[in-house]
Amino acid sequence: MPTPATNSGTGPARTALRQLLDLLEQGAPADRFARVAETARDAAADASEAADIAEAAQVALRIRRTLSQHRRREVELAALFDTAGDLAALRDLDAVLRAITHRAKLLLGTDVTYLSLNDEEAGDTYMRVTDGCISAAFQRVRLGMGEGLGGLVAESARPYTTGDYGEDPRFKHTATIDAAVTDEGLRAILGVPLRLGTRVIGVLYAADRTARTFAPDEVALLSSLADHAAIAIDSARLLDETRTALVDLNEASRTIEAHSEAMRRAADAHDRLTDLVLRGGDIAEVATAIGAVLQGGTLIHDADGAELARAGADPQAPPARAVAASRAGGRAVPVNGTWVCAVLAGPELLGSIALTGRADLGEADRRLFERASVVTALLLLLRRSVAEAEDRVRGELLGDLLARAADPTSLAARARRLRVDLDRPHAVFLLHAGTVPRRRLLAAAARSAQSRKGLAGLHHDDVVLVAPSEAPGADARTLADEVGQAVAAPVTVGAAGPVSGAEGFADAHAEARRCLGALRALGHAGAGAALAELGFLGVLLGDRTDLGGYVEQTLGPVIAYDAKRGTDLLHTLQAYFSAGMSQSKAKEALHVHINTVVQRLERIGQLLGHDWQSPERVLEIQLALRIARVSAAGIGGIREGSGAHRRPLGRDGLDGVGG
Repeated sequence: MPTPATNSGTGPARTALRQLLDLLEQGAPADRFARVAETARDAAADASEAADIAEAAQVALRIRRTLSQHRRREVELAALFDTAGDLAALRDLDAVLRAITHRAKLLLGTDVTYLSLNDEEAGDTYMRVTDGCISAAFQRVRLGMGEGLGGLVAESARPYTTGDYGEDPRFKHTATIDAAVTDEGLRAILGVPLRLGTRVIGVLYAADRTARTFAPDEVALLSSLADHAAIAIDSARLLDETRTALVDLNEASRTIEAHSEAMRRAADAHDRLTDLVLRGGDIAEVATAIGAVLQGGTLIHDADGAELARAGADPQAPPARAVAASRAGGRAVPVNGTWVCAVLAGPELLGSIALTGRADLGEADRRLFERASVVTALLLLLRRSVAEAEDRVRGELLGDLLARAADPTSLAARARRLRVDLDRPHAVFLLHAGTVPRRRLLAAAARSAQSRKGLAGLHHDDVVLVAPSEAPGADARTLADEVGQAVAAPVTVGAAGPVSGAEGFADAHAEARRCLGALRALGHAGAGAALAELGFLGVLLGDRTDLGGYVEQTLGPVIAYDAKRGTDLLHTLQAYFSAGMSQSKAKEALHVHINTVVQRLERIGQLLGHDWQSPERVLEIQLALRIARVSAAGIGGIREGSGAHRRPLGRDGLDGVGG
């Protein structure tokens, strides 16, 4: 461009041109360019030079504006690039939205920025995040499509701006929106769409609390930011959906893994339990295996509630209601922290399994527990079949023994095949349990017989048990306690024996029956004894009257004391009873001081027991004294021929006392 300075080279023009270039370099304000032009015009040599200076000043101003626009655009582009980088680095949707509104506020320098997202289900757009807002009502406002400035932007997918929203008739005003805008104090509003392709997902706003006009550059800047924001929002949404999908996938993977583990455990448990059944394992091994697999205590009961096996658990009766509920529903049921499952063979109840220590039993373990009940049912059926066959054989042998229905030699051979040695001393026990079903009592007796290597069965409607025994009375008491616990009721046991060989069992059965009848007649339910322990009743009821043994059992401690110390306590006892149990009359008959009588009676009490003067004991002692007096063998012969000392009975005719 020709200038006065280049053509004429005069001083004022050259100086003005230099100053204008310096101002352009400095980016000085526009008024300084005007002052330079005015000064140069005043110093110009002629009008032509002044015109050139003025034209140069206008060109410099245009260049300044262009440079300013470029600088501003560079700043905006840099800000957009920074924004894009910041948004790309964010992964949380809320963080992305906050970053968008905050960066818009910084770039446009407005009082407030906010962002709304479209709700496709509701068909409106709602306020999602704000920056600079102070009104709670404004932050919760929702705009229907086409309502207000934002609704119009969301519906039309075009930017809209207003210098004063309240006075602008272009928009569809509603009471809710106008109240929220007024409450926030907004006047100038710019809204641009957030677009993903052709779809609008929301609106980005910039607003001031004073009326003004938004320049096209500001609209373009906010639109560019909205484009970046829409992509960042969609990326964050996709990332969030991906995270959710990964969480669901991981959960599904864990579920599949858990199911696989459950199936593996179930198959392993089934194989383990089935192997136990096939190789002849007993019910106790099954209980232990179930407890090991399910990590709890196990109890197995039969249909009558009798305990069959227990592993890692305290004894407890099966809850009848829980067993009934499991039987009806076909599933295991919880009760007070214990799981109970009925053991069924079709509709028949074989028993129940209880699992303790696992109140939190999951579905997989619950099904495993139920499968264990099926295996248990199989074992119980197998055991019942074997037991029925063996019990039939044992019952036939027992019946022949008690009825003398076969040759003793063949009976002994049959017994050996059942692992019963008849050459050993055996006792016969009869059991009675009141209202307890006979089948249940017989089952308990059979278990006790099996543990004793004996026989059990029914004979003439009696529950009979034959087992090795050297002391029938003591074993009868043990058996009464043992079977009583099994059937949960008092069990009375009459015993006879011991006998050896096959010939004596019939007579022993008859004696045991008389003993049981005597125990029941005396009201001793739940007790066990042999006839020899029933005092004079045993003498009266027994087939083999052992008078010497009765005297020894009743008076043995006194007889032994006299023999060892040379005293005459037995004579004192006879005199005391002959005197009608009067100490004063007894001392006259004995010709001793009454203190001597008292001391002798105290010693007798120490030998015979504190209850020796009870009516039952007095009757037994006087009878023993009479037998001793009339015995041809005499007292010494009775003591020597009666064998080992027998423990005397207490006042109830059963319990022994110290001698």
